[in-house]
Amino acid sequence: MTIHAIIDVFPVLMKGINITITVFLLSAIFGYLFAIIAGLCRLSHNLVVRGITSFYVEIFRGTSLIVQLFWLYYAIPMLFNVGIDNRLMAGVLAISLNYGAYMSEIVRGSILAVDKGQTEASIALNLSPFQRMRMVIFPQALRMMLPELGNYLIQMLKATSLVSLIGMTDILYHGNILRSTDLSAAPTVYLLLLLFYFIMALPLILLTRKGEQISKKGVAR
Repeated sequence: MTIHAIIDVFPVLMKGINITITVFLLSAIFGYLFAIIAGLCRLSHNLVVRGITSFYVEIFRGTSLIVQLFWLYYAIPMLFNVGIDNRLMAGVLAISLNYGAYMSEIVRGSILAVDKGQTEASIALNLSPFQRMRMVIFPQALRMMLPELGNYLIQMLKATSLVSLIGMTDILYHGNILRSTDLSAAPTVYLLLLLFYFIMALPLILLTRKGEQISKKGVAR
């Protein structure tokens, strides 16, 4: 591996950086959205809502993300004649639904971990259930969620590499194409890919550490 080889490979990988970042950002936004909705629904007193949400969570936690990705992109359009033929949509949905299912347990557990006295106090203040959740319970639960949600953010970034399997031109896709045309470039390609993902993950690692500090602030020891 030489400097010349790195100079040749680097611009090729950069062609896919926009796709990787786009998939990651959209997956993070929708993943957190699904997690909050599913986490709250699993605490619902409505058996139907709780049952449907539990089914979603167990299905996506109990099956492979790669299979889910292929199912959304290949199987569903063929079986039901619906148009998830957009690679970006399928990739984002697979990652966000999968990680949303995992993170929903963090949301549910954190809400349940809030001291019951907080709920009793908010009831005494004559707050509605929605007001109790929005103003009293969820803000306290959110602080407990931050470290784990940050960890899953890093995992979602790494999961974006799977979209290359459905032909999305992310950095891994371009790396594989380059490696297939020149096998001698494989060490350089995959070393640079490791560095790419590490550099992108570094701000998220720092953000997670900050979240851990926030979660501990004001907590009695």
